[in-house]
Amino acid sequence: MKKISNDPFDYAEEALKGLVRAYPQYYQLVEGTTRVISRPGEAKPGKVGIVSGGGSGHLPIFTGYVGPGFLDAVANGDVFASPSVSQISTAIRTASGDAGVLLLYGNYGGDVMNFDMASDMLEDEVQCATVVLADDVASAPLSERHKRRGVAGMVFTFKIAGAAAEAGLNLAEVSRIAQKAADGCRSMGVALSPCMLPQVGKPTFEIADDEMEVGMGIHGEPGVARTKLAPANDIADAMIEPLLKDIDLRRGSRVALLVNSLGATPAEELFILYNRIADRLVDTGIEIAFPLVGRYATSMEMAGVSTTLLALDDELESFLTAPAACAFWKV
Repeated sequence: MKKISNDPFDYAEEALKGLVRAYPQYYQLVEGTTRVISRPGEAKPGKVGIVSGGGSGHLPIFTGYVGPGFLDAVANGDVFASPSVSQISTAIRTASGDAGVLLLYGNYGGDVMNFDMASDMLEDEVQCATVVLADDVASAPLSERHKRRGVAGMVFTFKIAGAAAEAGLNLAEVSRIAQKAADGCRSMGVALSPCMLPQVGKPTFEIADDEMEVGMGIHGEPGVARTKLAPANDIADAMIEPLLKDIDLRRGSRVALLVNSLGATPAEELFILYNRIADRLVDTGIEIAFPLVGRYATSMEMAGVSTTLLALDDELESFLTAPAACAFWKV
C-alpha cells in the first residue's frame, strides 16, 4: 500500500490547507488554528450555528460539509483521532451567532468526551445542544442503540440540520429536527480491503484477497462476519436486509437512500449495488424519494461500501431537498 504525502505527521494539516486553497468560497482556516475550518467571514447573527468534528481521513465527512445549508464549523483531529477540547471550543465560538450552537457528531468515545468537555467549558458563553449519530446497525442491537457507532447517516443529518438552521429556526427546533433525522437513519457497511494510516505505515487490519468483512466500521472496527467475497447482489442483500429489519417501514413509505464508497470502490460498482437495493425496496413497496450514490463518507483508501436508509416524512424531506452547497454536494 502506497501513500502520497510529505511528512506523515503533517498529513491532516496539509490536506486541510489544500482544501481551503482549492475552495475558498466554502472554507477558511480559523485564524490561529491548523485544523478548525469554518465558512468564510463571520457567523450570521441570529442563526443557530452547527458544529461537527472528528478524525481526519473521512472526507467529505466532516469538513467537506461546511457551507450554506450545511455546517458552520468543524474541528478536525489527526487521522482517525478525536479533535481536542481546544479545537472544538474554537469551532463553537466561531459558529456562534448569538442563537446557540448545535453540536452534531458521531458516537465515538473520544469525540463524545471532548465535545462534552468543550460544551461545559463554554456554558456561560454559548448555549449548546447536542445530537449524537448512532446509525451503524452492525455495531450493537436495537435494544442497545446508544452503543452504536455513527457512520454515513451523518451525511443526511448534516443536510437536514443545516437547512433547519438556515431557515431561521431556534436552537430547540433545530435540535429536535436533527435528532429526528439521526433517529431515522440506519447504516450498514461491507469492507473489501483495509486502509493505511500515514503515521503508522501499515494496513489497519488484514483480510484475504477473496474475503469481505460484513459490518466493518469506518476505522476498521470488526464487523459481524467475515465471509468469502460474494457477487454484488449478495453484498447488496447483506446490507439492505439488516436495515429493513431494524427500521419500521410500511408499504408506501418514502426513504432517502445513500450508497456510499468507503474510498476506493468506483462509481460503477456503487451503481451495480444501487440497482439491486432499489429492486429490493420496490419489491417491498418502499419509494426512494432521495437517492444519493457516490463518495460521501470515506475511510481513507478502504475498498468497500456502506448503505444508509432514512425514513422520510414531509418535514424531513422538505429540509433534505432545501438548497445547500459545499465543494462535495450541492442541492
